[in-house]
Amino acid sequence: MELVTQQGQTASILGLAASAGMDATCIAATFEAGINYFFFYDFANENFLAGLKSLLVTKRERVLVTTGSQERELNSLRQDFEQVRQRLNIDVIDIFFVEYVYPTEDLKQVEAALKQLQLWQEKGLLRYVGVTTHNRPIALDLIERGKCELLMHRYNMAHRKAEENVLPSAQTAGIPVVAFTCTRWGTLLKGHPHWQKAPPTAADCYRYVLSHPAVSTALTAPQNFQQLQENLWLLQASPLSPAEIARWQKYGDLIYGNGEDAFETQWV
Repeated sequence: MELVTQQGQTASILGLAASAGMDATCIAATFEAGINYFFFYDFANENFLAGLKSLLVTKRERVLVTTGSQERELNSLRQDFEQVRQRLNIDVIDIFFVEYVYPTEDLKQVEAALKQLQLWQEKGLLRYVGVTTHNRPIALDLIERGKCELLMHRYNMAHRKAEENVLPSAQTAGIPVVAFTCTRWGTLLKGHPHWQKAPPTAADCYRYVLSHPAVSTALTAPQNFQQLQENLWLLQASPLSPAEIARWQKYGDLIYGNGEDAFETQWV
């Protein structure tokens, strides 16, 4: 399956995710550069939402509005869904995720939430049903049972175990993967004492993630306009060569497990 806008354009390989450092003008600049995939977790980033709402006034059918909810209680889920439509003044949400499915929660509630999303889809209020998770067994189970049309999953140079089964399974099932934490919360950009060469740039991190054929879009959340401009270069960049991929894998092996807390590695 291919993610497309209402007008039929393919989802951009780079998606813009809301971050605190963005101002409203970043949205229009990003769209003009070629990005049509916009994602936000919640309503905390007012500048992002203001810029997106303004863009949608004239470009609605050329933009993928993507968001989601961590709510499992159906009334709360409905409130989140309706709030998105009202906040952005839109009738249809392009992609809505059941967010952060984790191992110890009640998966019956997750499936009930997914069923609610499917009902909205049948009514024409939602175009694609998605799931986000850091957990590979959960991702694999949802793919194999056909419970989602789109998977948002952690994947980067250091966290590569998704390459073993999640990404191939998604590719076989025709489920697009949106990769997040592509720079590993920025830690991939800092280098390593045992790495004598220059560390990767953010663009290198996104190029690595996009080198896997299962990944359709990599999310970027620049903290300022300068970072945004640097990341937009990716849209014109050539794919990584096999030698570059191998180099960044070696670098990722050094970085893996050096996180500041257990969250870095506990789910992968």
